[in-house]
Amino acid sequence: MCRINPRVDFVFKKLFGSEENKDLLLDFINSVVSEDDRVTELELKNPYNDKNFRNDKLSILDIKAVDQRGRWYNIEMQIIDQEYFDKRALYYWARLYSGQLSTGINYDNLKKTISINILNFKCLDEENYHNIYKIINMESKEEFIDHLEIHFIELEKYNENFSTMLDRWVNFLKRAEKYEENKLPKELAEVSTIKKAVEILEEMSLNKDERESYEARLKWLRDEDAALKKAEKKGRENGKEEGIKEGIEKIAREALKNKLDLKTISKITGLSEEDILRLKN
Repeated sequence: MCRINPRVDFVFKKLFGSEENKDLLLDFINSVVSEDDRVTELELKNPYNDKNFRNDKLSILDIKAVDQRGRWYNIEMQIIDQEYFDKRALYYWARLYSGQLSTGINYDNLKKTISINILNFKCLDEENYHNIYKIINMESKEEFIDHLEIHFIELEKYNENFSTMLDRWVNFLKRAEKYEENKLPKELAEVSTIKKAVEILEEMSLNKDERESYEARLKWLRDEDAALKKAEKKGRENGKEEGIKEGIEKIAREALKNKLDLKTISKITGLSEEDILRLKN
């Protein structure tokens, strides 16, 4: 069984952002982007290595890469919900796009930049788990320029479907630590890159620093999940109470319309006469 959770951000980086595993990243990117943007070659710009991890643990959370046509990619696994994540995602895209100028090129040589944000939480008011944002004319729906493309993949919205290759990768990200190499769903076992990813997780060893960071981030995941369930339960309870209150007040208003006296309405609804007068006024 996979003992390592691939959703923990630095494990994700170690799995998809290492030179020896570029085939995994390439296959994952191709499952996200359109046919026109399919990738055949990738150059990692900030590959994972133990030295970088020890020197600056906060710098390894995302993966930067450039493909055969010079297009830039930023892939990030975000495990903790944060305020203003939409603005943060746009800022990271803008920084990568504008950062191309630091190499001395002119505006006409700026390349398309694609940001892929994998979220371990619900973020958008959209039904689908995969949403893509671009710059378009609101009236004609024509695209202004294709250089901006931001993807959000919300793991919590995935519904256990295997229709597309992205479905399979998302299933892996959500379930990998529960699967054994020889007991994978057939939809995953038939994909060589996903099977390889499971094997890597099963064999992955962590040094002391990595283990401490992994355990800390895993604790965040558990705390976040517990906090979310508590908030949802409280919301349901509050909603139920609000619903009962609204129902009682509706009965009181109907009784007032039918000219029942205050004492009778109070007896029926349990509301005080003062509350009933407030509704009447």
